[in-house]
Amino acid sequence: MTLRLDSTETGIATAARLLREGGLVAFGTETVYGLGADATQPQAVARIFEAKNRPRFNPLISHFADADAAFEQVEASPLARRLAEAFWPGPLTLVLPRAAGCTVSDLAADGLSTLAVRVPRGDVAAALLRQTGRPVAAPSANRSGRISPSNAAHVLEELDGRIDAVLDSGPCAIGLESTVLDLSQPDRPCLLRPGGVTVEALEALCGPLHRPATQSDAAPLSPGRMLSHYAPGLPVRLDVRTPRADEALLAFGPQDGSSPAAMLWNLSESGSLEEAAARLFSGLRALDHAGTARHLRGIAVQPIPAHGLGLAIQDRLTRAAAPRPSSANPKENTLP
Repeated sequence: MTLRLDSTETGIATAARLLREGGLVAFGTETVYGLGADATQPQAVARIFEAKNRPRFNPLISHFADADAAFEQVEASPLARRLAEAFWPGPLTLVLPRAAGCTVSDLAADGLSTLAVRVPRGDVAAALLRQTGRPVAAPSANRSGRISPSNAAHVLEELDGRIDAVLDSGPCAIGLESTVLDLSQPDRPCLLRPGGVTVEALEALCGPLHRPATQSDAAPLSPGRMLSHYAPGLPVRLDVRTPRADEALLAFGPQDGSSPAAMLWNLSESGSLEEAAARLFSGLRALDHAGTARHLRGIAVQPIPAHGLGLAIQDRLTRAAAPRPSSANPKENTLP
């Protein structure tokens, strides 16, 4: 049975000890709950893939207590340091060349010459990472291909008995994974995944970002870029203005009460993208559970604005609605 640790000094110390001993500990960040393992121990990292029921390896984000610790593992460009100063701790992941003395295992980096690094926001996560004293690899703490967890109860729904502990720091403030920016090519910052830091904020500092095709299952530089991802059990239908009576509705903005949908979860009645991002995964999960119990046809999603955090919300919903991979070869890898 998985331990549920409170975010007290004792709980954090226990979680750090388990990580150093090669255990798996889920912990909350400002984005989603991550499934952490000591990134320097290949056997511990391998346990992540086993717990998530993922037969396929992909690069994982390594998490650090501060920028100095992160930049010991990678070759940090001047732009990387400016971005770190502006956005760390926070929901931004940087992909950079691995340093000559990098201690992160090849398995965590998927054998690549680059490494994804992040300094998460939050007192509990920072304390855990400081006490662990090692890079912590952490994809989202859920089964392969499923909805990312934004509180400890979600983690236990997915992974109870498969991991050693979950460090409960309450609900995640942002509720969407980090933005991933590839800086491995000089003078060509590349957006691999929209997330908690908006494109507008990045471009204000970096200038225009290169945006590769995202609908590809080719081996990625970053987690979270698989075509089918973040998926509930029920099929998802996007940009729906008139839902069917046998669908659940993931709504956005004011509603007039005329929807024929069998049930409704509103991401934000006021139309706030920040509120919608924080409620996205909880809403998908709630509609999936209730809709499945009522034998509904699927989940209809109202249009989401394509700016700010709306781009990240659209990205997650597009992947949730994508054709599902064969059960024999699930493809997933979410990052906190």
